[in-house]
Amino acid sequence: MPLHFHLAGDPAGRPILAIHGVTGHGLRWRPLVEALPHRRWIGVDVRGHGDSPWTPPWTLEQHVTDAVGVLDELGIARADVVGHSFGGAIATHLSRSAPGRVRRLALLDPAIGLDPELMLEFAENTCDDESWPTREQARDAKAGDWPDVPSEILDDELDTHLEWRGDAWRWRYSRASVVAAWSQMARVAVVPPRGTPTLVVPAGRADYVSGEWLAACRARLGDDLRVVPLDAGHMVFLERPGEVAAALGEFLD
Repeated sequence: MPLHFHLAGDPAGRPILAIHGVTGHGLRWRPLVEALPHRRWIGVDVRGHGDSPWTPPWTLEQHVTDAVGVLDELGIARADVVGHSFGGAIATHLSRSAPGRVRRLALLDPAIGLDPELMLEFAENTCDDESWPTREQARDAKAGDWPDVPSEILDDELDTHLEWRGDAWRWRYSRASVVAAWSQMARVAVVPPRGTPTLVVPAGRADYVSGEWLAACRARLGDDLRVVPLDAGHMVFLERPGEVAAALGEFLD
């Protein structure tokens, strides 16, 4: 089944396939779309999220197949690919499985090869129910998770991704798919293939990007690697949309 996706920007612009992280959705890219409106943005809802199928499998291989299916459906032979967090892992595996489909690769605090013990903790926590009787309580919880994200972006997140489901307010994703994603992030780290122009934006106040992985990327990519660290938390492109957009614009254009 094809993924649901959101189109934005200039339909005649060079395409960007944008892949969000766990618990996210394809409209979360709006701050970058607004900063780079001359590009053709395709923001997918990753399997298990938003309006895409929530059915398994939820492996990196399936997520890559889904992403290629979106490009095929839109008739796009080659695109720039931007991924955040788990979306960065998907984007990296996409560049390895289908290198001819990826023009340039931008990884925003990618979650690749993370500590298995930590991923176990995250997965166990995800198993707990996450729901709220009021929107205000859901907003307060998200604000606690995103302390440095501007309030207008936080409000947009509620408008696009929170819904009344069952007997409470819940985010629009499958918790089972997120548990599976933590497992996928614990897999052995891989790097983009040689010859792939790659931008990595590590978040200075998060621990997702290791020095060992960056060193492996430098060894493989050489001058094709650009690293732009930012003093931000893991939601780097929502906390610092202007700086991330500037780095993306310079790299992709």
